[in-house]
Amino acid sequence: MVGSERDRGGSVKIETPAGSVAMDWTIGQIALPVRDVERALFFYRDMLGMKYLFSAPSGMAFFDCNGVRLMLSGPERPEFTHSSSIIYFTVEDIEASYATLRERGVHFFDKPHIIEETDGYVVWMAFFSDYDRNVLGLTSEVPKG
Repeated sequence: MVGSERDRGGSVKIETPAGSVAMDWTIGQIALPVRDVERALFFYRDMLGMKYLFSAPSGMAFFDCNGVRLMLSGPERPEFTHSSSIIYFTVEDIEASYATLRERGVHFFDKPHIIEETDGYVVWMAFFSDYDRNVLGLTSEVPKG
């Protein structure tokens, strides 16, 4: 039978016709399509303050997002010239992060606002975009109490 289930450690065990294979899904890199890598480099490094790693001569820039690499590049093929998924950046203090990024010239669609409230915490979010209209979000889970 083909399917999947999680084991106690959180790994996904994939059932295949050949047997089961445990797979740990860790995001190592996210590719974000941009039209102008130099302009995007300025936005992510200087306006957002992300940790810049390096640029490749083929027109790519790489950043470290707390262990996950973000790659900015022009699309490799025409079918890759679409919008990206929303990338959410977790911050401890969403109000302070929002204020800092606004001071750097980042345009937000909205102010930080509550998305969800549970018994233990409140989830806040605020959305903005880069120069290529990729939508990005700040998120913060604030414990109640």
